[in-house]
Amino acid sequence: MRIVGLTGGIASGKSTVSNLFKASGIPVVDADVVARNVLKKGSGGWKRVIAAFGEEILLPSREVDRPKLGQMVFSSDSTRQLLNKLMAPYISTGIFWEILKQWAKGAKLIVVDIPLLFEVKMDKWTKPIVVVWVSQETQLKRLMERDGLSEEDAGNRVMAQMSLDLKRSKADVVIENNGDLDHLNQQFSKVLSEIRRPLTWTEFWRSRQGAFSVLGLVTSGLFVCKHFSFGS
Repeated sequence: MRIVGLTGGIASGKSTVSNLFKASGIPVVDADVVARNVLKKGSGGWKRVIAAFGEEILLPSREVDRPKLGQMVFSSDSTRQLLNKLMAPYISTGIFWEILKQWAKGAKLIVVDIPLLFEVKMDKWTKPIVVVWVSQETQLKRLMERDGLSEEDAGNRVMAQMSLDLKRSKADVVIENNGDLDHLNQQFSKVLSEIRRPLTWTEFWRSRQGAFSVLGLVTSGLFVCKHFSFGS
């Protein structure tokens, strides 16, 4: 099973690339979706966050006010680090179960979309790593236009994340997204061909088909040994 790591930065276009993978028929495990699920009212993650930040971050429905929580974590390094520490075990477990579900379905190739891929050390479980990169100027402009933020607020959100230049240096594959959608699609087509190459033997043995092959070989071996044992 090939597990492709997809990451980028805020307003880099990572979500667009993630949707392109989905449209190409490749299963995508989205860490943001997992994070939303582990913050649902009454969940373990919800209880830990409320204990840490108080009920003032709740909506009248008792669900977490995600925009309000976002403002808090982007304005304070210590608050952001605390939230990441609280949520990391729940998100990691959720991602693991989503990967396991795809394995059980027989998927040989999946994409794991994780904004904090390097920060939470999940890069060591994925290969290749695809980074969606834009210049900081483009990133700030798109973020301000998309979310209606001031330049200062947009800058704070960008600076709160690992720099895209550093992520780029750690990538196996880089998608440069400074251009238009046509340019992005052209690059994506090349990346798609790359990650759809035949599985290595290691990746094959990690797939459900590979596991069943091992089971079949072991069963056959036991049968042969038993046959010779009875024949002797």
